[in-house]
Amino acid sequence: MKERIQSLLEEIKGLNATHQEMVEKLRVKYLSKKGEIAVLFEEFRLLSPEEKREIGQLLNELKNAAQDKVAQLKASLTETGSRDETHDLTRTASPIEIGTRHPISLVKEEIIDIFSRIGFTVAEGPEIEDDWHVFGALNFPPEHPARDMQDTFFIEQNPDIVLRTHTSSVQIRVMKKQKPPIRMLFPGRVYRNEAISYRAHCFFHQVEGLYIDKDVSFADLKQDLMFFAKEMFGESTDIRLRPSYFPFTEPSAEMDISCNLCGGKGCPFCKYTGWVEILGCGMVDPNVLENCNIDSSVYTGYAFGMGIERITNLKYQIKDLRMFSENDVRFLEQFKSAY
Repeated sequence: MKERIQSLLEEIKGLNATHQEMVEKLRVKYLSKKGEIAVLFEEFRLLSPEEKREIGQLLNELKNAAQDKVAQLKASLTETGSRDETHDLTRTASPIEIGTRHPISLVKEEIIDIFSRIGFTVAEGPEIEDDWHVFGALNFPPEHPARDMQDTFFIEQNPDIVLRTHTSSVQIRVMKKQKPPIRMLFPGRVYRNEAISYRAHCFFHQVEGLYIDKDVSFADLKQDLMFFAKEMFGESTDIRLRPSYFPFTEPSAEMDISCNLCGGKGCPFCKYTGWVEILGCGMVDPNVLENCNIDSSVYTGYAFGMGIERITNLKYQIKDLRMFSENDVRFLEQFKSAY
């Protein structure tokens, strides 16, 4: 036992630690109730009285040396700070700047959250689509003038493959696979061959909605859109629906909200009308339902679509669409407290 005590004593004298956690591990190893010194004291009880005199003194010296070493290491780290090599001592003392969600992501998630409260779920689909899902199934015949309204990016190797111009293509995919009732949102990026300016871009983001069931009416559409407008822009927000035309809905409408900058009184932003357009909507055309093998004599439905950039412009009063895709940190930092 004398050799073991001497060996432990030399071992303890050579101990070193770079952080407080290591000191605690050393204390547990040598000085805890189940530590190495405690084991020696247990064996000490079995020695003869003659051996105990000499070994007892050595054990006490070992225990005192261990306690002094642990105390010394603790004091050293307290005075000089942690020497943990995992810490980068070259880093600045200034706090690290935290990031933030992109404003488009913030608004998209808020839109999804609002509609989820009235039963909508989310579905997504591919951005590269075929002509049938983007146009054909949505009541765009080859000669229809509405096709001229879509400045589309076509894939050169295959003119039937395009970058989707709206997320309505995902609606078609859902209706083909799922029978009513359907109550879903379709968020995603879309592409149109437009000149980039402060009010237009070659790509942007949409959220479209679809509700198909028995006895769905235009009144259901109006109520749901009213709920959305008040939740997004405030309880004092009013809406109005103006007749419009879309190939895939009949009747169709565009929805305006009362200008949230002037309260409907008229300002340059709303062109002194008191109203700002935010989305298009309407009852799903029976031809679209039939194209997806849904019986239009049994089921009806409504659909709507809005640009997320447009909603973000209104919510945060951002006047230049290009700012959303330029990744200017000064712009993005303004949204740190928005989530």
